[in-house]
Amino acid sequence: MTTHTTPDPPTHTPPLTETDTRVLLRLRRIEGQVRGLQRMIEEGRDCHDILTQLSGVRSALDAAGEQILEQYAGGCRARPGEAVTPQDVVRAVKLLRR
Repeated sequence: MTTHTTPDPPTHTPPLTETDTRVLLRLRRIEGQVRGLQRMIEEGRDCHDILTQLSGVRSALDAAGEQILEQYAGGCRARPGEAVTPQDVVRAVKLLRR
């Protein structure tokens, strides 16, 4: 007996906004910085240099989070078609501050 399964319907991916594109580029740079950190540790680099690089990664992640939060607060990513409430913004800020 053969069972037939129907494929999942294709998901609709909304087009990227300019902010999405900037965040993705920032995240790709951060990815490169993290790989650099891994290499630095493998090479036995000085702890000061590693911590400096780590601080840069952390700052870059914070900046990316701020961009995403701004976009969320503007209504783009909360719930498409629904207004963003003050409670939604507070919840998003708390997530970012964890």
